[in-house]
Amino acid sequence: MSTFTYTVSPEIFHDHPDYRRGVVVFRGLDNRRPDPELTAQLRASEASVRQRVHGNPADFPQIAAWRDAYRRFGAKPSEHRSSIEALSRRVLKPDNLPDINPLVDIGNLLSLRYLLPAGVHPIGAQSRQIELRRARDDDGFLADPASDPEPIAPGEIVLAAGSRVLTRRWTWRQAADTRTLAETDCVFFDIDGLPPTGATEVQAAMADLVELVARFCGGECLGHGVLSAAQPTLTLELA
Repeated sequence: MSTFTYTVSPEIFHDHPDYRRGVVVFRGLDNRRPDPELTAQLRASEASVRQRVHGNPADFPQIAAWRDAYRRFGAKPSEHRSSIEALSRRVLKPDNLPDINPLVDIGNLLSLRYLLPAGVHPIGAQSRQIELRRARDDDGFLADPASDPEPIAPGEIVLAAGSRVLTRRWTWRQAADTRTLAETDCVFFDIDGLPPTGATEVQAAMADLVELVARFCGGECLGHGVLSAAQPTLTLELA
């Protein structure tokens, strides 16, 4: 059997003791089916942000929390915005997000619906031991498929599989080789909560996610967990 393991490093919880990361794993998915109802839900999530967020998005509590967290590990949030801030600013222009594929669209609509970062990654042979941690000297990040991996300064918070960085700056940018494509059929989702977002909101978003994926992509949910200082690791069997 193939084991999938996901761990949040204790040092993350040392600096952010109330942080929660929801992880949900799926397989046997059909990510090729566009659906007007999914697009309608994405439009509704965009509208909800326009109704809730006024003035400078950086001052909205759920977004300000990520700006503060970024400053703590040395990132400049005005230059490298968390995924939820980047999405919110785009929607508030106002722009509509493009339909990319069902799994990516589901991640985007949940981010906007709950105002928290949510992302999706394919699971392959080289991405079955995942860790959210601080960067190390040998880490590399593939920003461009045509270029060599970029080195990363130690101390930055990254999502990694071994020395291969999947996401830089916690929730900022995914690597080019971890994008979810039409043919992707096995994935994990991350759903993040920093106060004032708590475990209740993360769990609600996870339940919503399971329902949306079942409806629009089929497949099977293999399991899920909310990672915390008390329970920093999730282990599941993929097959």
